[in-house]
Amino acid sequence: MFQLDPSFIGRVWPPFMWIVMIVAAIGCCMGFKEFVWFMSVGYGFAVMCIGIFHLIFGLISQSLTPAVTVISILFIIYGYRLGGFILKRELTNKAYRKTLEATGSTKALPVPVSLCMWMFFAWLYTAQTSAATYRVINGAKDNLFAWIGIVIMILAVIGESTADHQKSAAKKINPKRFCDTGLYKYVRCPNYFSEILFWIGVTVSGIGAVQGKQWIMVIIALILITYVMYNSAQRLELRHEKNYGLDPEYQKYSDTVPLLFPFTKQYHSMKVYRD
Repeated sequence: MFQLDPSFIGRVWPPFMWIVMIVAAIGCCMGFKEFVWFMSVGYGFAVMCIGIFHLIFGLISQSLTPAVTVISILFIIYGYRLGGFILKRELTNKAYRKTLEATGSTKALPVPVSLCMWMFFAWLYTAQTSAATYRVINGAKDNLFAWIGIVIMILAVIGESTADHQKSAAKKINPKRFCDTGLYKYVRCPNYFSEILFWIGVTVSGIGAVQGKQWIMVIIALILITYVMYNSAQRLELRHEKNYGLDPEYQKYSDTVPLLFPFTKQYHSMKVYRD
């Protein structure tokens, strides 16, 4: 068993990050089957693969700390749950499948375009998890921020899985009605909010471990994923307006329950206008 010098690992972080990016690329390569999978199924599995890689690398280099271990396990749980949930939904939910086909999301793209998307999303998932990766390659010791970030990540995983379960349960009772039970009483997109919360937790866990200009990648990734989730919430709101917009109960619900961030007054996105 060999032991790597943390200072040496810190000096060679660019090559190491390329290795992580290759791992992320393997995790999201199923996007070549359907390009939307680069950002859905592949998103979850890329994060899962990075978590597995962190654990393997930490064990081999004997640099695995308790915090890094927990963060890596959370990546695996988060990625497997998200990727598995989306894959099952796309393979078994005929109504959702028809929605994807109607939007053209299942169409094949030219190979060069698919390659560009593959590289971009592999980079994005590497950047999103980079706060944890920097903790590994910088040889940082566990600190209070690492554990605060872990608590936030755990709450986010619980929130996202609970929201998905509550919506599935509500749809089984009444497939044609919007969900306004459980977490959906407080925010209309609790799963998207939980995603943002998860990556906020990852960012917080990097405080004291991420050094200097390394924060640029971490912050850019957090901004990008927040934008992606807000854009997803906008698209979902437009779809709900199309399906339920004439329902007085939905109008009351959407006018009083925040779209993405709970306990705020952001009820509608700029894309939604009502007469």
